[in-house]
Amino acid sequence: MAITTEFVLRSTSLPLVSIPTALRPDEVECVHALCLQPDVQIFTVQFEREDGVTKADLLTRDEVVAADAIGETADKGVYKLTVELAESVSKAFEPDFGGAQVEPTVVTADGWHETKVFKEYEGFNEFRESCEAHGISLDLVSIASEGSASDEPTDSLTDRQREALTLAVSRGYYESPRQTTAEELAAKLGISQPSLSSLLRRGERELITSSLGMQARMQPPTQ
Repeated sequence: MAITTEFVLRSTSLPLVSIPTALRPDEVECVHALCLQPDVQIFTVQFEREDGVTKADLLTRDEVVAADAIGETADKGVYKLTVELAESVSKAFEPDFGGAQVEPTVVTADGWHETKVFKEYEGFNEFRESCEAHGISLDLVSIASEGSASDEPTDSLTDRQREALTLAVSRGYYESPRQTTAEELAAKLGISQPSLSSLLRRGERELITSSLGMQARMQPPTQ
């Protein structure tokens, strides 16, 4: 069953993050993206008119190959940007994870703020793992399923998974921006950061599959 996810991608290699970092606008609203080649993408973006962003400003960014003003709305300027992607970004986003954009991406100096629908949790988890394998961190803000509200969710979390998830929630790990780090949570539990990440992911999976009324497709977690 489909799930809706809200998350923040963080990496200095992500396209467009240099614009709010170096230029006046606090954010870039990306309303459309089209992949021309594995390492080249066209973005349709909007800026507040009061920010006064020009084509010349955009072309000062090394990643921007071309910039064309498309037009203006009542309060925004619209541009088409041809952007050269870093190799790590191209490889991270290359597979088809079954995700679909449901809201414009908001790009800030902090990263990409996105809301996507995935056909199933496995697709989202594969997307997250691909991002992190290529140096792009994914901070999950929220996740929700299309399951019936009348379903009675049950879970079989291990005590350790429940402890890790409870600590993460209480310390603001799932807030945006995060109030703590994975390293701090791991230290609090007396485990390594990779072990903590494994606990959280397995716990998240168990909660999601339980709320969807799905049978786990993998062996039950042993941690």
